[in-house]
Order: sequence, then C-alpha cells, then structure tokens
Amino acid sequence: MLYWAVIFFVVAIVAAVFGFGGIASASAGIAQVLFVIFLVLFIVAMVARALRGRTP
Repeated sequence: MLYWAVIFFVVAIVAAVFGFGGIASASAGIAQVLFVIFLVLFIVAMVARALRGRTP
C-alpha cells in the first residue's frame, strides 16, 4: 500500500514539473488516500499486536 502511495506521489511530481495540473492533482489525491489507508491499517495492526501480547 505504501509502495503505491509513493508511486502516485512520484507521478504527481513528474506531472507537475511538466505542467499537467489535472493529472498532478489527481495523482496527489490518490497518493494521499492510499497513505491514509496505510496509516490506518498500520495503527490497527499495532493495536491488535499490543492487545494480543506475546505468544509463548
């Protein structure tokens, strides 16, 4: 998930450099959504790990 967020961020930067504003903003928006989803899943995994504790 984080990989795809970085890919869309790079696409947004390249599109912005070449002046494609619509593509740049769309790619940046997708990257932001994917990054937020990644953070939520990461936090849920950390909380689940903390609640479960260590297994013998």
